[in-house]
Amino acid sequence: MNNKNIQLNKEGRLRHFLDIEGIKRQLLVEILDAAESFSSVEAQRVKKVPLLRGKTIVNLFFEPSTRTRNTFELAAKRLSADTLNVNISASATSKGESLLDMLHNLEAMHCDMFVVRHAQSGAAHFIAQHVAPHISVINAGDGSHAHPTQAMLDMFTIRRHKQAFADLKVAIVGDILHSRVARSQIHALTTLGVTEVRVIGPKTLIPDISTALGVHVYHDMWEGLREVDVVIMLRLQKERMTGALLPSEHEYYKLYGLTPEKLAVAKEDAIVMHPGPINRGVEISSEVADGPQSVILEQVSNGIAVRMAVMSILMGQSFSSDGEAGP
Repeated sequence: MNNKNIQLNKEGRLRHFLDIEGIKRQLLVEILDAAESFSSVEAQRVKKVPLLRGKTIVNLFFEPSTRTRNTFELAAKRLSADTLNVNISASATSKGESLLDMLHNLEAMHCDMFVVRHAQSGAAHFIAQHVAPHISVINAGDGSHAHPTQAMLDMFTIRRHKQAFADLKVAIVGDILHSRVARSQIHALTTLGVTEVRVIGPKTLIPDISTALGVHVYHDMWEGLREVDVVIMLRLQKERMTGALLPSEHEYYKLYGLTPEKLAVAKEDAIVMHPGPINRGVEISSEVADGPQSVILEQVSNGIAVRMAVMSILMGQSFSSDGEAGP
């Protein structure tokens, strides 16, 4: 799905943020740099900046996601925006009102941004094609397609620990087939210029297009983790699986669960990541998840700064760590 044209305005700036694919390195670095500035807000006594005062941001979550929705809402509030969480299950769409009718009603309430999460791939793209010209759309996860802000908070976390991307070897482990996070991570990592991206998992959970994305495929975890700088574990997407793609969770953990023994073949200073929620004893051991190489909770904290960065850029605002805001 090529979202390049619809994501950019006539000046080549981001209008929507729907997918990493098609976004140039310069714009990704701009998001990372802006997030670095916003991270300073966490240290302030009053954790707010006035950049989006008077703007209204609507969270449209058609599938549940407590952590993602909460971080988007918190990010918007720290930018001083007004927020509206639409309970889709109780909304008029469940009573027969069309999605477009609901969007147009929200537009009539003078909203400025929609944050969309949907079980169908391409849903955020569809909404972006039909909103009014002044409204921006952020994809907060659509089907098995993309999750761009999750990928960017992962890139931000990696950059904070490893500084540069150029010499890194990164392994993404698990259910690549059903993971929107993995697709966005692969596009972000390759755009930012990492040396090598590896995907590790059983053949049933590695899509055929993996090599076309420029990644190296491994089915043996011990071999795939050797000498990598970053290990990204993925959650098993049980709700998106059809058929018997795995023999059992126990067998999966034996072959692909991250344990201290498997982690030992990576570089000594390798960091361990997971987009969450974690299935302990399935994808990762508690010893690793809570260990010194884990940056999983940092990812959650970094998500607020990254989402503040994306929102402010889409609204045409900038912010520096000295507190100065500008158009």
